[in-house]
Amino acid sequence: MKLLIKKGRILDPGQKIDGVFDLLLADGRIVEIKPEIRVEADRVVEAGGLLVAPGFIDLHVHLREPGFEHKETIASGSRAAARGGFTTVCCMPNTSPVADSVEIIRFIREKASQDAVVNVLPVAAISVGQKGQELAPLEELAAAGAIAFSDDGQPVWNSALMRLAMEKAAGLGRLLIDHCEEKSLAAGGVINEGRVSRSLNLPGIPAEAEEIMVARDLILARHSGWPVHLAHLSTAGSVELLGWAKAAGVPVSAEVTPHHLLLTEEQLLTRDPVYKVNPPLRTEADRQALLQALRRGLIEVIATDHAPHAEQEKNQGLEKAPFGLNGLETAIPSLLDRLVKSGELPLERLIEALTIAPARLLGLENKGRIKIGADADLVLLDLSGKAMIRREDLQSRSKNTPFLNTDFHGAVVMTLVGGKVAYPFEMKY
Repeated sequence: MKLLIKKGRILDPGQKIDGVFDLLLADGRIVEIKPEIRVEADRVVEAGGLLVAPGFIDLHVHLREPGFEHKETIASGSRAAARGGFTTVCCMPNTSPVADSVEIIRFIREKASQDAVVNVLPVAAISVGQKGQELAPLEELAAAGAIAFSDDGQPVWNSALMRLAMEKAAGLGRLLIDHCEEKSLAAGGVINEGRVSRSLNLPGIPAEAEEIMVARDLILARHSGWPVHLAHLSTAGSVELLGWAKAAGVPVSAEVTPHHLLLTEEQLLTRDPVYKVNPPLRTEADRQALLQALRRGLIEVIATDHAPHAEQEKNQGLEKAPFGLNGLETAIPSLLDRLVKSGELPLERLIEALTIAPARLLGLENKGRIKIGADADLVLLDLSGKAMIRREDLQSRSKNTPFLNTDFHGAVVMTLVGGKVAYPFEMKY
């Protein structure tokens, strides 16, 4: 099957392409890139006025299956991903049972092969049961198809175990993703510790709870030479530590979420639990530090930390509601509208942080790139088009996004996975 994309602006920072080209896809691969391609195709997509980019890769999502299908399933989460322009997502292991066994990794892969409309890559737990006491069988998990390791949702509090995990992951060529949280400081906290928490008389989560664990793992990486990836950074102090580590040659990478780039603790003055996330929304100074770190490439990756919850769970009030918000369907429109349009984040840097940067970290040689022979995973964007975030349109089972009933300028028009249309859902060839 052949699909021909005509006259789109192809933007691929990884391949240093930015220009108007035709693009021919066949048998799931990119086979030709030229200013003009004349060929008989099964389908022709007229992309004049649209941006064509590599399909976005999200190395940090929660698809909840197995165990929490009332929040999300692999099927619904993958549809949300496709609608958001993501062609590959990496699902975290805090399922029930925890993805710490070969059986669960195989279950996720088989379920994804049956139900998913995008590539779903399982992340396995670092420790058994995510309890931070005993190392999971990392070699077996990698052989079963785990793309990375993480205890996300829980820190690996045991430093000796974390050091051993870093060594094992490095030997297996797998990314080790660290949830940076010192639980004795964060325990009982609801929102960021500071002016807003005091105003609302709520227990806070201090910046130190993140920064202490960031510092620990940077020290471990510095002395061992084994790499570590820092998940969902949220504080200016973490950025400062990351800058020190990079300058010292420490093998470290980091990610930031759209909500930490766009929102602050001020939103919590409404007491709306939709803004309750972990790590919490911080101050405007923290937001600016994260944004500047992303601009400079100090933070390489944007990851959504898509965390769906059932409505009755999120509506329990700020103190009882679970942490987390939906991100897959709102990330691209919100970032395009709020940061790229304003000039705060260059378009090329946004695309890089969603494509080639995560592809390199995960070792995905044929994704995140527009080049001959690469997987035909692509997204078509209308930078001036309107994206409307409406409850009835969301593909996720959960609706816990602060952007409901928001109109953004910047829309996903089409998502292609393996050369086939994954979004819009009714379009097939």
